Amino acid sequence: LNKIISGGAALSPEVGAFLLALGVVIDEGYGLTETAPVIALNRPGGRRPGSVGRPMPNVEVRIAGDGEILVRGPSVFSGYFRQEEATAAALVDGWFHTGDIGRLDEDGYLYITDRKRDLIKTSGGKFIAPQPIESRLKASGLVAEAVVVGEGRKYVAALLTPHWPALEAQGIDCGDRAAACADARVQALFAAEVERVNAGLARFETLKKFALLEAEFTVASGELTPTVKVRRRAVEANYRAVIDSLEE
Repeated sequence: LNKIISGGAALSPEVGAFLLALGVVIDEGYGLTETAPVIALNRPGGRRPGSVGRPMPNVEVRIAGDGEILVRGPSVFSGYFRQEEATAAALVDGWFHTGDIGRLDEDGYLYITDRKRDLIKTSGGKFIAPQPIESRLKASGLVAEAVVVGEGRKYVAALLTPHWPALEAQGIDCGDRAAACADARVQALFAAEVERVNAGLARFETLKKFALLEAEFTVASGELTPTVKVRRRAVEANYRAVIDSLEE
């Protein structure tokens, strides 16, 4: 086996490059149940890392004014069973509104950047896609989880959970996690990681502050789904006081 088709979640460029170095080719694609299911796929002779490939021949794709990916074609569903309101919201003039934000490049390759419902709108009216920023933060060996916050606020900030073994490997005592988070050395390490990520962002996207969380996200707390995906709204609710303090 030297080839894998990837879908269902974003493929980290680092993971893709690592597997390719091992001789395993990954063709990343994109689709939804409502589109039966494939919309786009990287194919032999036309792969573009970072994209989900070009749309399938039977599918039309366009990008709405707000960045949402719209799809039309014979493979797109005709509606939700006995859910007229949901159908009317999802299908407008024959175009299925995927709920995903993306872009098409000059060669027709599709890139997924975020979920529409996850976009952050600051008090200044700027829309920011948090997932690409979070992925860059988690590319650091120090960051276990990252959640970008800032809805309705002056700027965006980040909640970070440390990767404790990585800190311990640097000689930092993590027996008392609250004390470790407050340690000046730890704060400096994470500040450097935030600056690394900020260097590749537009000015309005840059993280102005961050907070280190001593507790890990869990399914029991409602912060993770059973498939270990972060529930953004639950994290924001559970750490409201921390988020508020980042604006002080």
